[in-house]
Amino acid sequence: MPGQSFGQFLPVHEIRSAITIYFNGQATPACAGETVIAAVLRSHGYLGFSEFDGAPRAGFCLMGACQDCSLWLPNGRRIRACMTAVEPGMTVASRPPLGHEQ
Repeated sequence: MPGQSFGQFLPVHEIRSAITIYFNGQATPACAGETVIAAVLRSHGYLGFSEFDGAPRAGFCLMGACQDCSLWLPNGRRIRACMTAVEPGMTVASRPPLGHEQ
């Protein structure tokens, strides 16, 4: 359903300068200038999964001090979603791409 949010972040104003990023292969609406974590949590409600029980995780500190919001780019580079601004067409994943596992 358009405009429906499944996540924990809700926009407080109309999203302008809309762009699209891709999270785990799914098109995800984003706003130019916002962080990756804001766009992903607004639409998906999770960033990754717990290594202990597989439960969805959404980040911890949200200010770059931990590494709980780590996402991977297609080239295997890891980013902190809370400190990285979205870019049009950006592709991020909750797990490292094949061949880049740690």
